[in-house]
Amino acid sequence: MINDRMKGKPMELSAVLSPAPEGGYVAFNPETGTTTQGETVEEALANLREATELYLEEFPLSVTGRPLLTTFQVAEHA
Repeated sequence: MINDRMKGKPMELSAVLSPAPEGGYVAFNPETGTTTQGETVEEALANLREATELYLEEFPLSVTGRPLLTTFQVAEHA
């Protein structure tokens, strides 16, 4: 879904969602550093989209490629 405020071609950015300790989700955009939360995945993403759009109005960003997300493992400590 394209927001009415978007101008030109939409940017493809990353969203990392994690369960919040108090419930709901924390949403983080690594390209801009914007972070928000929401009770559902959909709400967290909508809040992240809005926060990121507001950030980009003040601090334009040029994305030169597609984001790459991967995982890695570390030793567990009890």
